[in-house]
Order: sequence, then structure tokens, then C-alpha cells
Amino acid sequence: MSNSTANELIARLNGRESIIGIVGLGYVGLPLMLRYSAVGFRVLGIDIDAVKVEKLNQGQSYIEHISAANIARAREAGFEATTDFSRASECDALILCVPTPLNKYREPDMSFVINTTDAIKPHLRAGQVVSLESTTYPGTTEEELLPRVQEGGLEVGKNIFLVYSPEREDPGNAKFETRTIPKVVGGHTEICREVGVALYEPAIDRVIPVSSTKAAEMTKLLENIHRAVNIGLVNEMKIVADRMGIDIFEVVDAAATKPFGFTPYYPGPGLGGHCIPIDPFYLTWKAREYGLHTRFIELSGEVNKAMPEYVVGKLMDGLNSRGKALKGCNILVLGIAYKKNVDDMRESPSVELMELIQHKGGVVAYSDPHVPVFPKMREHHFELSSVTLSAETLEAFDAVVLATDHDKFDYALISAHAKLIVDSRGKYRAPAGHIIKA
Repeated sequence: MSNSTANELIARLNGRESIIGIVGLGYVGLPLMLRYSAVGFRVLGIDIDAVKVEKLNQGQSYIEHISAANIARAREAGFEATTDFSRASECDALILCVPTPLNKYREPDMSFVINTTDAIKPHLRAGQVVSLESTTYPGTTEEELLPRVQEGGLEVGKNIFLVYSPEREDPGNAKFETRTIPKVVGGHTEICREVGVALYEPAIDRVIPVSSTKAAEMTKLLENIHRAVNIGLVNEMKIVADRMGIDIFEVVDAAATKPFGFTPYYPGPGLGGHCIPIDPFYLTWKAREYGLHTRFIELSGEVNKAMPEYVVGKLMDGLNSRGKALKGCNILVLGIAYKKNVDDMRESPSVELMELIQHKGGVVAYSDPHVPVFPKMREHHFELSSVTLSAETLEAFDAVVLATDHDKFDYALISAHAKLIVDSRGKYRAPAGHIIKA
């Protein structure tokens, strides 16, 4: 299939002569920017947050696991950040990395994707490729982006190209980086897909083309639903094992020695991050349009959503056995990021734990070496700073709840000086009178 506009764009991408525009400079957009910059592309970052833009232009980072030195290196190589969406016209590729949260009815909130597309729409031109990376329901690229991209008279597949390529970042995981995580790419047409492959091949070790944007959208959802359902299963097993006096962590470790047919998932205080607690419900919502009911997804969602309540129940039982009520007790939550060794607070179950403890009359504080001050969040608000752990501070609390098992915590110190530990992460395996597994 020959298309001179596509061929010219592919040649520019292969030759690394293109300007890459990254729209949305967060946990997904920033590593992608660094990768394109490192392989020799000029990158323009576009974001609505003027504070982020200013920091990046000064060579600073606002994400803990991304170093300021890497940002400064990208700046020296020509990277620039802006809040001016009209500059989208300068870019040969526009990669959209914006949030896709749920609204209060657990329905997709597409406002970030739609508003971003509307903001770049007047500045689109022939010879560009637009790639959406935000996790979303199958059909989003066709239903929301396609008509907007074509509104000004451009024709997708002829003189402008549209692809969907789901992000697969795993913040804080040292085993993988943007370059080594295979990239799934679906195009609106075959030529779109060819352009999409050319966009990602210079930056990513392995690109996996699929037949359509819908197939690529569904791929990402399946990945996250697989995790959500299996975590829901092991969280349910945890409750059963606990009632039977069995340590679920010992059981998962033992089962994981089977060299085939088993993948270990570990229970916790609930689900966090921007993917696993949210994305399955994108498919649930879309499936309704087809008259289908996604029972596995909804059931695992219910189980996982109930985990913070379960942990607080264990805390109340532990205090009760010491003749105390939760009301009026000082409780320290250890780790408020959603996963270990990162500063990412999105959908963190620790925050729900804090709210439940406070709602039941407990006085809550937190300690997290990765989050020195409780950040501004859309739905949660605490005027708190991280407590520095010491023998004295630990002894001042009636109980500590281990919510996120950061490597930076001194677990021996915590065990030696905490009056009561509610361990939701299976960090303490040896039985002890003051440690409750939750």
C-alpha cells in the first residue's frame, strides 16, 4: 500500500528527524520523553500544569524515581516543555498520555482525553501521527479521537494517522524500563499501523502490531483485569485462610514453587495505582452497551474494595484485645504510596485506611520516606507530614498499620518499639504476640 505522506513521515521517524510531542508529562509521559530524547529525537512536552512545565524547563523532576540529572540531560539535548497547545503543529507525532479516572458512579471519565484532543485539534496538520496511550475502553480511539481529528478536513489513513498504543509503565520496578517493555500498537487503518510501528520502533526494543485500535485497547484491559481478578482471588483466600488459622503468605510462597500453571499474587490492604483499581471498570461499562454483564470483574472489584475495611477490622480487634477502643487511639499508618518504593499516591488504599480510622474516631498519622508531605489529591485531604520513625515516635502510638512495605523502613526497629503492629503485607512472618496479620 503506497501513501507518499505516510512514507515521508515513516522516513523522518526512521531517521530521527521528527519532533515528538508528548502531551501529559506525568508517570507515563515523562519516561517516554526521556527515552525519545535519549535516542536522538527532539521532544516537545505539552502539559496544562504550569508548575510542572517550569520545573522541567529548569531541569528539575517532580517524580521521585526520575532523576533531575536525566531531565537536565534531556534539556541539553533540546527537550522543552510548554503549556501552549498551539505548538502541537510543530510536532510530527503527538503522543497523548493523560489520565482516565472513574467518576463517582464508577464510570469512565473521558474528560482529560476529550479536552486534550479538543486542545490540539485546531493545530493538527497533514503529515502527523496522533497516538493515544491512556488506558480506556475498546472503541475510544474510533469514537472520540477519529471524528475530532478529521473535523478540520484532514483524513485519517490518508494525510494524518491515528494509532492506539497502551502505556505499560511500572513505576519503581528496576527490572524494566520504557525501552525494554514491549509496545502494542493498533492503527485505525493498515497505513496508520505502519506509521505507529515506525513511531515506536526507534525507542522501544520490541513493537507488537495488532489488527486495530480496539484490539490494542482491549489488550491493555485484559492485562489489568488479569491482575485485578487474581488479586481479588488471593484477597478472598486470605480471609478464609485467616479464619482457619493458616498464613496465606506461607501458602502463596509454597504454591509459587510449582514451575508451571501458577503465578503468585500476594494479598494486601486493597488495590492502588492508576490502573488495577480503575481500568477493569472501563470494560464493565462498555460491556453494558452490548447487553453483557462482566461478573468476574465486578466480583473482584467488590472483594478488593472491601480490603481496607478488613484491615481496620483487624486493627480494632487488636486494640480491643488490649482493652482499648479505636476511638481516641493514636494510629500510625506506615506507607501511603500505592506500592513499595515509589512516591505515587494514585488510588492508594492507604488513604482509604486513614479515612476509615479517622471516621471511626482514631487519631491518624503516617510515615512514608517517599512522601514527606501529604499531597493535594482530588478526593482526599489530610494536613499531615510524614512522621520520622524512632523508638520514641513508635512508642507514642497505640498501634501501627503496615500498609505499604517500603524497603526504606527499619522493620526491626518497628517490631522492637511498636505496641501493636497490624501487618497487611506479610512482612513479619515469625509469630509474635504484638503482630496481627491483616
